Amino acid sequence: MRHTLLILSHLLRYPSEAMQQAAPELVAALELDGVLESGQIEEVKPLVQALIDDELLDLQEGYSSLFDRGRALSLHLFEHVHGESRDRGQAMVDLRDRYEARGLEIAANELPDYLPLFLEYLSVLPTEQALEELSQPGVVIAALAQRLAEKGTPWAAPMQVLSGLAGASADELAIVPPDDPDDLAALDKAWAEEQVRFDAPAAPDAACPQAAAMVARFGSLNLSRSEVHG
Repeated sequence: MRHTLLILSHLLRYPSEAMQQAAPELVAALELDGVLESGQIEEVKPLVQALIDDELLDLQEGYSSLFDRGRALSLHLFEHVHGESRDRGQAMVDLRDRYEARGLEIAANELPDYLPLFLEYLSVLPTEQALEELSQPGVVIAALAQRLAEKGTPWAAPMQVLSGLAGASADELAIVPPDDPDDLAALDKAWAEEQVRFDAPAAPDAACPQAAAMVARFGSLNLSRSEVHG
């Protein structure tokens, strides 16, 4: 599970030269980790192929036009729940504390509620606990997956895979058109009373050595691991 979560985390990050270099091995690493079904891996292949074939500047421009221009597709989870309220700040402090309790520190200049960072945190947890914590923002992930799919972008695939792992569906709530600046009002209302839990589990799962080697080759984590507590 941990390598699958790490790969999905990197696929949802701003494209980099390191990711392009690692892209040819990502599908094999997903297959070796044995978490996803063959159909799910097939869904991810177009994005992996785009990382291999497309110019880096084009990939970066496409990514920014999706995720960095408005709230509807923001990868910051708490923005969809708390907006810019003080509650969001406290929620991020609490989440950062959870990272640190697992011996993890945010090395990059990123906020704790950034989805790729959250996935890296989940990757150090046992499978059952990781899936439980992933399910907490599942309604947000499902809504993002649906909106990305409607745009016909290959970045929809990793989000759809995450939605499946979280056991969530956008059918659970009515969302208005994704280009409406207030389109997350229904989402906020549906999730406002949900308690997001980040319970610390026991110990991380055993890893597949081959998948681990592949993951290691495509760069270091943005969460530095000073110690993983059992």
